[in-house]
Amino acid sequence: MWQKVKNYYHFLQALAAAIYFNFPSKNITVIGVTGTDGKTTTVSMINHILKEAGYKTSMISSVSAIIADRVFDTGLHVTTPGPFAIHRFLKEATRQGNQYFVLEVTSHGLDQNRLGFVKFTVAVLTNISREHLDYHKSLVDYMKAKSKLFQNVSFSVLNLDDQSFNFFKKISTGKKLTYGMGLNADFNPNNFPLNLKIFGNYNLQNALAAGAAATALGISKKDIIKALSTFKNPKGRMQEVNLGQKFKVYIDFAHTPNGLENALKFLHSIRTSKSTRIISVFGSAGERDREKRPRMGKVASKFSDISILTAEDPRSENVNKICLEIAKGFAGKRINKDYFIIDSRQIAIDYAVKIAKKGDIVAFFGKGHEKSMSFKHKELSWDEFKIARSAILKK
Repeated sequence: MWQKVKNYYHFLQALAAAIYFNFPSKNITVIGVTGTDGKTTTVSMINHILKEAGYKTSMISSVSAIIADRVFDTGLHVTTPGPFAIHRFLKEATRQGNQYFVLEVTSHGLDQNRLGFVKFTVAVLTNISREHLDYHKSLVDYMKAKSKLFQNVSFSVLNLDDQSFNFFKKISTGKKLTYGMGLNADFNPNNFPLNLKIFGNYNLQNALAAGAAATALGISKKDIIKALSTFKNPKGRMQEVNLGQKFKVYIDFAHTPNGLENALKFLHSIRTSKSTRIISVFGSAGERDREKRPRMGKVASKFSDISILTAEDPRSENVNKICLEIAKGFAGKRINKDYFIIDSRQIAIDYAVKIAKKGDIVAFFGKGHEKSMSFKHKELSWDEFKIARSAILKK
């Protein structure tokens, strides 16, 4: 009941914002990107393609809002801002003469009507895996929330390889463009060959999604391929920290079982020898979907040689309790040998770096670009890059 009241409140806010700013999305082409993983990278790719093609663009992602080349902080742990912020950003983009606006869209933002009265032209789906079920209660309800983006659009870009394809194919509107690794997809590695600077099949899929969206907007295949060849990962997305140490260190935002698996598979692909160990440090957010915790543990136990379970925005929950729930996925593995529980994320990072040997790969997951850690509903300053660099320098 309370959630319905809250959603209605956001709807009224969105209406008021749209009226106040004179429905700004009618004067700009808006591209929405949703999905469980890969949204930020795909948004950044589409924005990069449009810029390289000579267009004035703006974008909002979980990292920041870039409006007419000015960077704005969108808030702590918030991907989709509130209705007034969204319409204000759209208005400013139109005032600056921007032609396109690329927007990262969450299931919460759609369900809560934070995106009410925003007219989308192109809707893009990256993938669907279990996430936010503490809020949506079921995978079907989660997909239904996502599906709101695909109503009344001119183009729907869908992932042919994803388990959700048939669901979204039925409910999406406009011309449907598919992408995937197989030849049946409209956009695939065979007919849309890409030379990316960034690695991983998941990023190749993100790039194909971006290519399909850009094609829908009239950008030529040649210009798309050229632009994507110069694209660099957004901050906190499989970003290397290299201070000359004899082992590799990466920071990545992966915080779902699917995202963690994709990231760890990529790290396996870059190992230089069989003796290379993968040391992963991660946690799971407090007061959020608890069922994913042992799933993340299971992924880490399969693809990491050593895992260190630690804090990741525990909020009011006990960190050790969260880690023990993750540890249920390490069936048959030995604590303090195959995996460790260290409540303090800073100490966990220090320890991972301390035990790393020459040639090892150390990866910190779940925080990425974020600048705060949520403890007992307080936001404490946090910089994963600064702490990782400090740990390396100590060693």
